[in-house]
Order: sequence, then C-alpha cells, then structure tokens
Amino acid sequence: MKRFAVVWAGQLVSVIGSALTAFVLGVWVYLGTGSVTQFVLIQFCAVLPGILLAPYAGAFADRYDRKKIMLCADVGAGVVTVLLLVAVGAESLAVWQIYVASALTATLNTFHIIAYQALVPSLVPQKHLGRINGFMQITQGVQIAAPLVAGALLGLVGLRGVLVIDVVTMVFAVGALLVARLPVVTGSGAKGGGRDGIGAGLRWLRGAPGLFALCAVFGVWNFLFAIAGGLVQPLILSFSSPATLGVLMAAGGSGLFIGGLVMGAWGGPKRRVLGIYLGLGLGGVFLVLHSLAPSPWLIGLAAPAFLFTLPLMNTCCVTLLQTKVDPAVLGRVLAVVRMISTAAMPIAFLLIGPLSDGVAEPLMAVDGPLASTVGAVIGTGDGRGIALIFLVVGLLMFALTAYAWSRPRLRAVDDLPAPVAAAPERTLP
Repeated sequence: MKRFAVVWAGQLVSVIGSALTAFVLGVWVYLGTGSVTQFVLIQFCAVLPGILLAPYAGAFADRYDRKKIMLCADVGAGVVTVLLLVAVGAESLAVWQIYVASALTATLNTFHIIAYQALVPSLVPQKHLGRINGFMQITQGVQIAAPLVAGALLGLVGLRGVLVIDVVTMVFAVGALLVARLPVVTGSGAKGGGRDGIGAGLRWLRGAPGLFALCAVFGVWNFLFAIAGGLVQPLILSFSSPATLGVLMAAGGSGLFIGGLVMGAWGGPKRRVLGIYLGLGLGGVFLVLHSLAPSPWLIGLAAPAFLFTLPLMNTCCVTLLQTKVDPAVLGRVLAVVRMISTAAMPIAFLLIGPLSDGVAEPLMAVDGPLASTVGAVIGTGDGRGIALIFLVVGLLMFALTAYAWSRPRLRAVDDLPAPVAAAPERTLP
C-alpha cells in the first residue's frame, strides 16, 4: 500500500500540471479561432493515438518492466511540454502545434495508463482493489477541477508560467517513480508486438463473453460521453465568461473528486455490474438536466452530479478486469478493452463540430424549425443547439442502460471465475 501511495501521489501531481496546460491551450484555441470544430480537434488528436497504439502498449506492458514504461512516458510528456514552452517563448505558437502536442502526449499516456493499471494488482491485495481503483479516479477529478486554478494562474504567470509549472510536476512524478520499489510481474512475453496484443487480448475476451459485452457498452457510452465532453465548454461559453467556465469546470471536477473519495472508502457494490448500470442510468438524467436552461447554476449542479457517476462506473469496470483476467495477459486485455471501448470517440469529435455549427444551432435559432417545440422547453438562440445535443445524448444514454440490462451475459459478469494463479513477481530497487 505504501508503494502504491508513493506512485499515486507522484501521478496526481503530474496530472494537475497536465490539466492546467490542457485547459489553457484549449481556451487559447477557442477564443483565438471562435470555432467549435478547431477546439474539438484538440480532443480528437488526444484520443485517436490511444486507440491505434493501445495493442502495442498492452504488449509492452506484458513484456517489459512496467515501471520503466511509466518513467519513459512521463519523461516524454515533459519533453513535449518543454517544446511548447519554447514555441511560446519565441511567440510562434500555432494551432497545429497544439494538435501535434496533444497527439504525442496521448500516445505516451496510452502506454502509461495501461502499464499503471496492469501494475496495480501486484501492488495491493485483491480485497482492496475496488478501493484503490476508486482513489485512482481522484486524478480525473483533479483534471477537471484544474481550470479554476488555471484561470487564476493565467492572469498571474501567463501561458509560459503554466507550462513551466507543468514541467515541474512532471519532474515530481518521475522522482516518485524512481524512489518507489515496484514489483515486476512476469507475463507470457507478448513477443508479437501490437498484433500479438490484439490477438491475445481478443482471444481471452472471447472466452469471457460478459466482459466482451461490457466493452461494447462502454464503447457506446464513451461515444456519447465524447459528444457531451467535447461540447460542455462551448455550451458554457455561449452564456458565460471564461472565468465562469473555470469555476464550473472546477465544480464538475468536484463531482469526480468526491466520487473518487466515495469509491476509495467504499470500493463499490459486491456485484460490480450493478454499479455500472446505476452509473449509466443516472448519467442520462444529469445530461438531460444540462440542456434545460442557459444557467450557470444549473450546470453547477448537473455537471458534478454527472461526473460523480464516472468513478462509480470506471472503478467497477477496472476492478472486474483486474480480478477476472489472467495476469499474464492483463496488459494486452486492458489494451484491447481500451481500444474497443474508445474506438468511436474520434468519430464523435469529428461529428460534433459540424453537427453543432451546421445542424443543431440553426434548428434552435430564434426563428428555427424547432423554436416553437423543443425551443419552448430549452430555449432558443446562441448555444441552444448545443443544449439540444445534450438532451438527445441524455435520452440515448437511457436507451443504452435498457439495452445493457437486457443482456444476460453482462448481468452475470461478476460470476466469471477468477484467475487460477497470479504471475510470479520480483521487486526492483
């Protein structure tokens, strides 16, 4: 537990720095271009590499020292931030550079998170995995809450200062990994690289159809979440200032943070799949609430409530995988699960810009086709087209919940047998 605490603390600090940078760069792009499409392309670039490279990351996690993988990823992310810092200092920062930096950072993060999740079961007793995975969700809360601090820092130290802080937090994360004594779990080799990663992961999942159904459900959920996540900042900026955006993003992050604390103390329900069903259903309710009025107070209530459901779902899902998958192929299975469950997210990021600017906003204009019907409920004018998308996405999440409940194999996923034996391990200095 002490080893996990050292690594977790370092990663938490690093995530804070990365979140500060991501928020500041996103606002810079949106305010500089006024384009939802260009803003969302940042998120597209941050997702696609993870999908394409996940099989290779899984094979690496099963073949090589996971501590070294995490170290290389953290150092690489620090180098990317330094390059952005150089561009800012030379006053030559361009939107395309932010896209490239987002893609490189996402690539490194894919290798990092798969190695991290595959390492956790060898750090803590199985009975505590639910609680530990809950605490790991706190980092996501910090990522979303960071805009509140980022807005203040932007005025105090500027974009350059925020990037410097990011570099310092990376150094802290690397230091924590260097001093931690972490075990090395010996897997089956994964010598075939990415193709072996896909093959081994898929072969194992085919023998556990409930988990495969879970991947499909999370794939649809991530598609819907990507639409909402990509549009929440433009939705808020349509009726509020960037300062209010920072406050509301921080409020949303508090939901993730509290959810992580709750899951860290609780560990989740005994039947993990029930936590997933609950998160799906409540998520639909809170997404619909986002659409009802252009009110900071409404978003300030709905956003934390929605994001509270994420630690519940993610903790239950990751714990199921860590307790049901053979440790020898855990990295590759996690990689394939990540690839399948996030495959549709780039499509969402490509769609929501044209969908918002070209379809939904005209429909919800003051004199638009839906002004007298849906507009009577959620309002008309700037930003109400985005609200319409939130309404539709929330209703689709209800439909996904009903579908998931109808799948007998998914309902029985907790009954899958645990691995017969854990892989041997040794501890590195």
